[in-house]
Amino acid sequence: MFQTFDSHSSPTQGPPRLAALRARLADMGLAGFLVPRADAHQGEYVAARDERLQWLTGFTGSAGFCIVLPDVAGVFIDGRYRTQVKAQVDLAAYTPVPWPEVKPGEWIAEHLSAGMVGFDPWLHTADEIEKLEKALEGSPVTISRVTKNPLDTIWPDHPPAPLGKAFIHPDHLAGESHAQKRTRLAEELRKAGQRAAVLTLPDSLCWLLNIRGADVPKNPVVHGFALLHDDGRVDLFSDPAKYDDAVRAHLGPEVRLAPPDALADALRALAGPVRVDKGSAPLAVADILRAAGVEVAWGDDPCKLPKARKNPAEIAATREAHLRDGAAMVEFLCWLDREAPGTLTEIAVVQALEGFRRATNALHDISFDTICGAGPNGAIIHYRVTEETNRPIRAGELLLVDSGGQYVDGTTDITRTIAIGDPGEEARAAYTRVLQGMIAISRARFPKGLSGRDIDALARFPLWLAGQDYDHGTGHGVGAFLSVHEGPQRISRLSEVSLEPGMILSNEPGYYREGAFGIRLENLIVVEPAPPLGDNRAQLAFETLTWVPFDRRLIRAADLAPGERAWLDAYHAQVLEKLGKRVAGATLSWLQDACAPL
Repeated sequence: MFQTFDSHSSPTQGPPRLAALRARLADMGLAGFLVPRADAHQGEYVAARDERLQWLTGFTGSAGFCIVLPDVAGVFIDGRYRTQVKAQVDLAAYTPVPWPEVKPGEWIAEHLSAGMVGFDPWLHTADEIEKLEKALEGSPVTISRVTKNPLDTIWPDHPPAPLGKAFIHPDHLAGESHAQKRTRLAEELRKAGQRAAVLTLPDSLCWLLNIRGADVPKNPVVHGFALLHDDGRVDLFSDPAKYDDAVRAHLGPEVRLAPPDALADALRALAGPVRVDKGSAPLAVADILRAAGVEVAWGDDPCKLPKARKNPAEIAATREAHLRDGAAMVEFLCWLDREAPGTLTEIAVVQALEGFRRATNALHDISFDTICGAGPNGAIIHYRVTEETNRPIRAGELLLVDSGGQYVDGTTDITRTIAIGDPGEEARAAYTRVLQGMIAISRARFPKGLSGRDIDALARFPLWLAGQDYDHGTGHGVGAFLSVHEGPQRISRLSEVSLEPGMILSNEPGYYREGAFGIRLENLIVVEPAPPLGDNRAQLAFETLTWVPFDRRLIRAADLAPGERAWLDAYHAQVLEKLGKRVAGATLSWLQDACAPL
């Protein structure tokens, strides 16, 4: 299987590792150290070698950081992880800190009277460090770069750098050749008066060069850095052992391959201005350029928006991936209705779902570890089942299943919450409110220029009316056979990036009752121009990509407004029309019942 169920860490490992780190910091004359969940590429997903936060604390979430001081070690986590962190770290050694409500600079100033706090400049962006320095201005506390990460020196079995093989992503799925992409982006650099741009994000590098890789679990990316020059040439700094003759031929003579340790000298040899993304490039890149007298021009990664705006070929391919994945999900849901509760456990459910996806004979990988939470485990927003936490599927509970597949023609991400027996009216009422929020986003029309924060409230309004909410964004960007979490687009109170045609996002409101149940519903959607109405103002809307029925047993039809009910009936009719030809026998009968009008 792609998914395993072993425990990657234990709370008991945290205190001795923390003591060892503090001893090393004292030897270095440091009063503290920043431990992020980040690598030198600043992507959300990291290889085993870069799981420093997990190794030190036991916390396995995909976002957060630890600030180690002499008398306190704060683990900063956002709303997705506030239940999870309490079970994964030793609370006598580590203190969970709600972030971003509590800012790191303010927290350091409160807990450290004086001294120097170290950080690894390859693991933090210029934007992060600038904000931290500003918060500590006038304080007896300072922050300082380290040349050798002290945590790495106490990690005895530190994993090696990944060596996954790169492979070609074909032009007919990418929608254009990498030469076309390089030429287009180079022209933008020339217009901005910039001689080159530094690319540090693995998904940007892979998108630009129409390649994929295997350096990060579940995300088909290759690790490396790149310099995009204003004439369209690219210098690629990545382990040459990852690139066979076919990939090298695909890259061609205008993409020059060199080992990663050649990056620093190449940066020093550049003529500026050189574009560097302040929010995603490691600070070390700007440090090297400035020390060599090369002008740094802060600006967005030039691949970021073009990658987010999927072209017609990418959208057509991802539609097919979602239909294939939807049929596998229907097979799974039919099986689950037949078998549950029985003797099923969370692990058995995850194994079965991966089996249905594998049966498509097109699955490259799963797009993340399946979140399968029964009863109270469903309230742990990013729960990962292990042999130790594996829970039976019980009658009278909800089962939350959040999963996805990586196919060469698209990346999928879908969540359904399923009734196992009768979960009660409280669960039905909450489920219906979450469904109403999801429908509101699906039906939305909005003026061009609006961002995710402008529409996020649509998904929350039904919950707000009941005094409820959820502590995560409503939607994240999704790549085209790339990262399942892709920026810069998202539906969130924090997002200021305008939504544009071609952007794929998740639509996933939820509700979580700690110790009782969790509810989340998720479809992927793509931004498209809205048909003209009224005074013909330019507006945008969403096309739904995910086609899988919702659990009718959890829907309180009387609570739905006529428009909501009409949308849901129309959605289910399309699910049956699109997937009915892809399943047969008992699964088709189940699908027909699941898609009947309310």
